[in-house]
Amino acid sequence: MKTVAFLGMGVMGSAMAGNLAKAGYQVNIWNRNPDRSEIKQATERGAAWCSTIATAVKPAQVIFICVGNGKDVEEVLFTHQGVVDAIAPGSVVVDCSTIGVVSAQAIGNRLQSYGIDFCDAPVSGGDIGARAGTLTFMVGGSPELYNRILPLLQAMGKNIFHCGPIGSGQAVKLCNQILVSHYMMGICEAMTLAEHLAVAPQLVVDVCGSGAAASWALTNLGMKVAQGDFTPGFMIKHMLKDLNLVTAAQGELNLPGTKLVTELFTAVANLPQGAEQGTQAMVRFYGK
Repeated sequence: MKTVAFLGMGVMGSAMAGNLAKAGYQVNIWNRNPDRSEIKQATERGAAWCSTIATAVKPAQVIFICVGNGKDVEEVLFTHQGVVDAIAPGSVVVDCSTIGVVSAQAIGNRLQSYGIDFCDAPVSGGDIGARAGTLTFMVGGSPELYNRILPLLQAMGKNIFHCGPIGSGQAVKLCNQILVSHYMMGICEAMTLAEHLAVAPQLVVDVCGSGAAASWALTNLGMKVAQGDFTPGFMIKHMLKDLNLVTAAQGELNLPGTKLVTELFTAVANLPQGAEQGTQAMVRFYGK
């Protein structure tokens, strides 16, 4: 049985690790905060909790990481008692965090100096897709490494794409974040208008979701917007982190829509509890 390490037991990582265990892999998990409630969700599906990175990583052939940002990835990999101190020869690191192109390439180069292979593999599909095993993976790395990790990705996702060399997965993910953030603005404004015109929100989801306006966001988050259910699947603070990566990557490009949605999310993040709420809480900007 192939042994896999999964480092980072947030909403996404815990569900992904659980799906790997369910698929029959030996999955060793670790998290900086051992009291996080999501850890239990992963262990109940067969993953094994490890109290240190070394314990999780030493027997593993593939090490997945899913944490907050590039700095977090670097700490997990390179700080004392991190991955590079414990990894077995021939193992590969797969980072599922959203960290941007520059960080992914820098980490890949640094790992190469240790003789460690690396792929960036950010995901889309939210907590719903993570639990259901229907995530989309955007993979950057060599074709050989992509083929090596493909069966593992297929245990966690439905749509797996090899996007090119290291950093390419991150590049596509930034494009994805532009789209989903703009979708959310559209949903919030549509639901705000529907309420103003006394249109039932479910009608907006059903009718608009059957035509050209259909989207994953409308189907899965439309009613949450309408009902004021701001339970996070993907927090506003994480979306803002990703949009800031877009801003850093755009150079001289003029992306006014991205600037606008960043301002809207920032305004809601500054409201009480706003940063910790799901992206559907953008509707609070409109007075919900």
